[in-house]
Amino acid sequence: MLETTFAPHLPLKASVFIAASIDGFIARPNGDLDWLPTEKDVEGGDLGYQAFMDSDDTVVMGRHTYEKVLGFEGDWPFGGKRVVVLSTRSANIPARLAGQVSWMEGPPHRILERLAAEGARHLYIDGGRTIQAFLQARLIHRLIITRIPVLLGSGIPLFGLLENDVPLRHLRTAAYANGMAQSEYAI
Repeated sequence: MLETTFAPHLPLKASVFIAASIDGFIARPNGDLDWLPTEKDVEGGDLGYQAFMDSDDTVVMGRHTYEKVLGFEGDWPFGGKRVVVLSTRSANIPARLAGQVSWMEGPPHRILERLAAEGARHLYIDGGRTIQAFLQARLIHRLIITRIPVLLGSGIPLFGLLENDVPLRHLRTAAYANGMAQSEYAI
């Protein structure tokens, strides 16, 4: 396992699996995701998403991402997986998700320490600000980024300002006929 800056002693890892526009945005300025391809547009099935989900035990996301996911049609996309919403105020958790969704606040390294103490082993980190905070704290171990062939011009960026460079080790890249490209990096 790769070591982290603040919590190298913790027996867990944190990974990102996300789509971004070619110009690096994960959503429009208002949070809309209407530019993402539908399942029928995706060559190669789910691009490894289900295998990734099978490998993690806890999803950690910011409140804005959580509220966006709550608004999706259909079933809750995280099945019986534990979901932790990061927010300085309590999250609105519907009765149907009680016991599965909880909220926490604090700096990323404290969140990791708490989750490790509660038995988490592999975290799926989701949401722009949350990913940025965990990257800044050097707590992300793996990035899987699928580039969607669209330029949005503005929106919510995947990456923000960093105090230091974050060196990446390229693991693989797959290109698809529809113009999507998925790259995986270890940090």
